[in-house]
Amino acid sequence: MSRKQSPEINAGSMADIAFLLLIFFLVTTTMNIDAGIARKIPPKEEIPLDILVNERNVLEVNINKNNEIFADGRTIPLSELKQIAIDFIDNGGGFDSDKQKCDWCEGAQSKISSDHPTKAIISIKTDRITNYETYITTLDVLNSAYTHLRNKLSVKLYKRNYESLLEDFKKSNSSDKNIQHKIKLIREKYPLLLSDAEINN
Repeated sequence: MSRKQSPEINAGSMADIAFLLLIFFLVTTTMNIDAGIARKIPPKEEIPLDILVNERNVLEVNINKNNEIFADGRTIPLSELKQIAIDFIDNGGGFDSDKQKCDWCEGAQSKISSDHPTKAIISIKTDRITNYETYITTLDVLNSAYTHLRNKLSVKLYKRNYESLLEDFKKSNSSDKNIQHKIKLIREKYPLLLSDAEINN
């Protein structure tokens, strides 16, 4: 009695099918890309050793391990930080390095706060185990304080806000010298002076 041979499955094209499926999934799958922080690292410069920073020209913002924010001599909620930063930067209580007074500042001109926006440094210090989300949110609030002051000055000088100047500058592919000059002037009057460091435990 003869045995019947079972029909074989032709597996020659299986590798091709698997390869095509792999290509299909690679093409159609979307990948999550981390946006990161939009901050430029300044170029390396020779730092003179004889720089003295007046204590009143530094606003310390400390974030502890419990994600509590300490600024202006007290623990504050995040909602108060923007106004504290605005009051500090825009104080105008003294002179810049060329002995010029801030004639565009609208602050209280307090003698215990910053002399000039070009001297007002905001120092962010964090604990090793501070929540990253708290740090980024704090950084966003401080950046929004600078944007607020730049918008206000831009409206005062050019009857339009700073953010619209930036949008027009991007649309012109960075070729409009007039808008570039306006943006540069506003940035010089309110320079972004943020310093971040880790708190020593």
